[in-house]
Amino acid sequence: MLKILFIRAEWDEEASVWVATSDDVPGLATEATTLEQLSTKLEYMIPDLLDANGYPDGPDVPFELLARKLSVVHRISA
Repeated sequence: MLKILFIRAEWDEEASVWVATSDDVPGLATEATTLEQLSTKLEYMIPDLLDANGYPDGPDVPFELLARKLSVVHRISA
C-alpha cells in the first residue's frame, strides 16, 4: 500500500498567499495565491524533493492537502 503524504496549507493573511509545508516531504516550503495554484506547484515539487531525499522509487506518489484559514466575520446588529 502506498503511503499518503500529508501536506499542510495555511493562509498567510499578511502576504495574501497559501503556504504549504510537510513533515513527510523534507524541504517542502512553497506558496501560491490560490489553492489550485498551490496544488499544481506541489505536483511538480513533491517528486523532485522526494528524489533529492532518496525516497523509494515508485510511479505514484499520493498526497493529501489539508488547508486551514482563519476568518472573522462581523455581525450587524438589528
